[in-house]
Amino acid sequence: MELEGTTALVTGGAHRVGRAILLALARAGADVVLHYHRAEAQAQATQAEVQALGRRVLRVRADLSRVEEIEAMFEEVRRTFPALQVLVNSAAIMEAQPVEQVTSADWDRTLDLNLRAPFFCAQQAAKLMARGGVIINIGDVAGLQPWARYPVHSVSKAGVVMLTQVLARALAPRIRVNAVAPGPVAKPPDLAPERWEAVTRRMPLKREGAPEDIAQAVLYLVQAEFVTGTILTVDGGAHLV
Repeated sequence: MELEGTTALVTGGAHRVGRAILLALARAGADVVLHYHRAEAQAQATQAEVQALGRRVLRVRADLSRVEEIEAMFEEVRRTFPALQVLVNSAAIMEAQPVEQVTSADWDRTLDLNLRAPFFCAQQAAKLMARGGVIINIGDVAGLQPWARYPVHSVSKAGVVMLTQVLARALAPRIRVNAVAPGPVAKPPDLAPERWEAVTRRMPLKREGAPEDIAQAVLYLVQAEFVTGTILTVDGGAHLV
């Protein structure tokens, strides 16, 4: 798919990896829908960056843990743009918790945003992709490996892997569905700098990545017309250790 003249929606597009993806899509020629929840100031700043590129941008606030707000967001997209060609499910949370201390509220908070929301966003997006489109889920290496310090996050991202494959079969051939599984590209806010350095030191490439590495992977998957149901790992070799 060529991105010039298309419309792309990125959840969590105000900051971190989502912002890098949103800006990369805009630079490639797409008009964009910038979803955010609480990051109002960052969303405004990212919106200004997109506008400076000469692209249209619709900024939409929504709590993706509430299906009715997902539906309202896509209704606003429908009213603003003639169609939607790309959905990137990037919004997520990542909380370190010992297994013994996880509560049902912790479980619901993570699964609702990391797994349930991508499903219902994909469901709504498919309705706006009458002439075809691409859905890309942002997973995590934690979905391919058991991360004991992040048990609920790891389970949720493992679910994203299966969700991607199920959607790829269910929505083919009209819509392609793939995922990117990032490694260390943006330090979790609750992770100490020395632990982050230790994580990146033991990787084969001996360095951290950047959100732009994930954005480049997204651009590839958007344009790779013969690729669907794939989980593209972008992690500096972290899955090898």
